[in-house]
Amino acid sequence: MTRKKERETMRKNKFKKALSVFLVLSMCVALAACGKKNSGNQSGENPSEGNNSGNSSDKPLVVGSLQFSEKFSPFFATTGYDREIADLTQVQMLTTDRTGGLILNSIEGETVPYNGTDYLYTGISDIAVSRDEAADTTTYNIKIRDDIKFSDGKVMDADDIIFSYYVLSDTSYDGSSTLYSTPIVGMLNYRKNNSNAESTVVTEDEIAKELASLSDASKEAINKEIIAPTLTSELDWVKGLYGKDSYKEYTEKYPVTKDLFAHFYSVDENYDASKVEDEAKVLEEITAAYGANYQALGEAYAGDETYFADQVKEVVSNVLLEEKLSKGGDEVPNIAGIKKISQTEVEVTTNGFDASAIYNICGITISPMHYYGDEAQYDYDNNNFGFTRGDLSIVKAKTTKPLGAGPYKFVKYENKVVYLEANEFYYKGEPKTKYLQYKETTEADKISGVGTGTIDIADPSGSVSAFDEIANYNSNKELSGDKIITSTVDNLGYGYIGFNADAIKVGNDPASEESKNLRKAIATILAVYRDVAIDSYYGEVASVINYPISNTSWAAPQKSDEDYKVAYSQGVDGNDIYTADMTADQKYEAATKAAIEFFKAAGYTFDDATGKFTKAPEGAKLEYEILIGGDGKGDHPSFAILAKAKETLATIGITLTINDPSDSNVMWDKIEAGTQEMFVAAWSATIDPDMYQTKYSTNIVGKGGSDSNHYHIADPQLDQLIMDARKSADQAYRKATYKTCLDIMLDWGVEVPVYQRQNCIIFAKDRVNTDTVTPDITTFWKWTNDIEKIEMK
Repeated sequence: MTRKKERETMRKNKFKKALSVFLVLSMCVALAACGKKNSGNQSGENPSEGNNSGNSSDKPLVVGSLQFSEKFSPFFATTGYDREIADLTQVQMLTTDRTGGLILNSIEGETVPYNGTDYLYTGISDIAVSRDEAADTTTYNIKIRDDIKFSDGKVMDADDIIFSYYVLSDTSYDGSSTLYSTPIVGMLNYRKNNSNAESTVVTEDEIAKELASLSDASKEAINKEIIAPTLTSELDWVKGLYGKDSYKEYTEKYPVTKDLFAHFYSVDENYDASKVEDEAKVLEEITAAYGANYQALGEAYAGDETYFADQVKEVVSNVLLEEKLSKGGDEVPNIAGIKKISQTEVEVTTNGFDASAIYNICGITISPMHYYGDEAQYDYDNNNFGFTRGDLSIVKAKTTKPLGAGPYKFVKYENKVVYLEANEFYYKGEPKTKYLQYKETTEADKISGVGTGTIDIADPSGSVSAFDEIANYNSNKELSGDKIITSTVDNLGYGYIGFNADAIKVGNDPASEESKNLRKAIATILAVYRDVAIDSYYGEVASVINYPISNTSWAAPQKSDEDYKVAYSQGVDGNDIYTADMTADQKYEAATKAAIEFFKAAGYTFDDATGKFTKAPEGAKLEYEILIGGDGKGDHPSFAILAKAKETLATIGITLTINDPSDSNVMWDKIEAGTQEMFVAAWSATIDPDMYQTKYSTNIVGKGGSDSNHYHIADPQLDQLIMDARKSADQAYRKATYKTCLDIMLDWGVEVPVYQRQNCIIFAKDRVNTDTVTPDITTFWKWTNDIEKIEMK
């Protein structure tokens, strides 16, 4: 049977979330370089649970967390929960402020205002970015303080930076970092160990020819790099289906994991996994049966034979490159673009310029070479970097026991609790609270854990029910009271309603003024009902947004900006639709009148006698469909918007059909095929607001790019602005440029921004001295940023 796209969607969302979390957390990852200067030791056990000594320094701070995978390595942590433990043992290399803005001079520090308060941000490094236009290269100079110590007392230095870069660049590295994909000068040559790698070109014609008739080498690579890891991952996914009601019909029929896995993925209908005793053998046999048949895997995995086509193209291109390189070239002992300048200074040079590259290059965790590597194997001048090239086993051996220069040092993970102890050498000062415990708990128990006293801090997902539960623990029935103090934080992402410009247009030109007016007519009606719908669904947990970007981003327009506008609040004549003193009903009426004028401008025929449109212009329609994932029962924050819009549009002769399938396959099949007209979804955001993946024209579904431009917007000016912003290091310029991009999106009428929801951090007031918690917590400035200042009562 076809692998459910519901599962695919869940997987994509998890990947986007993990990537966003990784990018954000990488900004909080430490520069943890070390030398060979001072000796010390990592010692100490936390006191036993339940130590309620009156001494604040001895009372443990207990944090509720979801399940750990025990991958606490700054190199190999995969989940956000493991990463948080790793981060607490490390220090930041690249400092950011409360909006995610870069602090490039952190040694002395920079003062940046937020919410009317000036904050001084300090760190361990100064970073200078210089552009050589003639050579088309960019150099990142990183200079660290010379007095930063790891928790074992040894001082960090440039050798640790070099070591960390080479770990992340090694061909055997399989962690989350994508440093190796950054266009660092010499990176590809080093990874291929061939001096001709970066100058050798594999043409599109060569790739097409190879795809038409795959060689044995390509077949082997496709199986090894795509089919095997995908099936391995899916076997783990199948294991997690047991106990889930939505898959009960399958798990009851196939109570053994290997049999259910074979049901989903065997390409041989006669294959009987029940006769194979070993689960690993089933995986091996099914993987072998696929060979290089990525089309069959795409059909089974996503209901789309072309699903893995882009990945296959990349694999084949690499095979062809390897073949060409086998005919000549010298061995490459180092990465030309990574250089040690002094014991406190390193330079990294890239080809070209990309504004997001600084996050990959400077946002990595720098870890102690003497702990994660082998000092005997480090000799920078002779191209030895602390481990055997192509073998990271020495680094992976420390995965469960991290060490760095962060505020806390790792002690142990035992009985589902991570024990941490204050780092006496922490450069900001030894933490006031000596012992820290991260205790595994369920999402459902986070609030009750803080409310009843089993944990001190937690981060429950925001919802009306969650906020009600919090309020009920406080005698004042508020979110902050005598038992729990709540800090709300904007979620890294936002909800929206999207339009397919190729499906909703007049004539054949989705970029025409008539086509834009058609989409803006519908968008105006949808937008006016956002306030009431989001308030009724989320209450205090979310707010309506007016630009297609998360409020968490430094590039997001602010209400205080002179040119800030409410989305779709201007009519076809450019004048404001609403006045400040209008009631909600008056706004609905005004929106309807404005929509009528937009439809007329689009070429629709209006009957004044009936007050309805009777005919659509060529290429347009009187009826459109909108897709929403409300589980077939309208359980979605934007469903009320659609319901009200449907009623209003019907009064003027336009039919809005709401398609709320119980199976989300229906929605995602259409979106990914590019046949949807309108749809409701949400984006996960990253710290950098680059719009290339989702708004650039070549990324429209079916154009050979990322297939993430579901709006089908193709605007040359927008494309140019996106690339201009990418190539600039000036954040003020980028923000202004992105504002123009957002205005173009709204002018096209391809997205109605809907809501920015919130998550929250809760503190036990009777145990945590909340006066010592860092103020103005944001998405990018967590409660742990000033954790060394937190005191227990």
